[in-house]
Parts: sequence; C-alpha cells; structure tokens
Amino acid sequence: MLDKIRLHAQGKLPADYKRGTGTDGRVCRFLHIEYPAIVERTLAGVADEEVLEWCFMHGRKPNEEEIFIFNAFLSKRGWRDNQTEELEQMKRERSFSNRSDIQTFFDFHKADEQED
Repeated sequence: MLDKIRLHAQGKLPADYKRGTGTDGRVCRFLHIEYPAIVERTLAGVADEEVLEWCFMHGRKPNEEEIFIFNAFLSKRGWRDNQTEELEQMKRERSFSNRSDIQTFFDFHKADEQED
C-alpha cells in the first residue's frame, strides 16, 4: 500500500487507480486508521516500519494471532470466495483468462506488475 501511495504521488499509476479502497481499505479498518493519515505520513518521507509503528500508536496494534488470521485472509482473497467472480472479470479485462496460476488478488497484482 505504501509503495502504491508513493507511485501515485509520482504520477506513475493510472488515473483510474482506486486508492484507499479494496485491500487498502481493509488494512486501514484493521488498524483503525484513516487512509489519508497513512498517505500523509508516507509522503512525509517516513520509512515503512515507522508508518506501521505510527499506525499501532494512533490506531490499534493487533496481536500475533490477529495478524496471522488477517494475513491468511488476504493471501487467499479471490480464491473460492465471494470475490472470485470479480477476480475472473479482472483477469478477462487484462487478458489473463488463460492464466490458471492466477487464483488470488495477490497473484493477479503480481502478474499485472510483471506485464508492465
């Protein structure tokens, strides 16, 4: 998310790139932090680890079990869940329909970044 914030500020993302929604929104809700606050800290030149510590101090600091569950949830998003059709639509739009290796949103974004 922080890398995308920086890329957007440099004008390196498409104009229609959705910021602060989707996974970004989930992360913000998980940490109880508003997206604009993360953008502000990130663009102030603060290191990633410091942004995270700031989030823990001003939002919430989840415990190890909560982090494990959240990471597992995100890593499987799009695979056999209520977002599968959205992922399949994104694959069709990006001409990835034949890519059986793309089963999650993380897979999609990784493949999409490699294409550019």
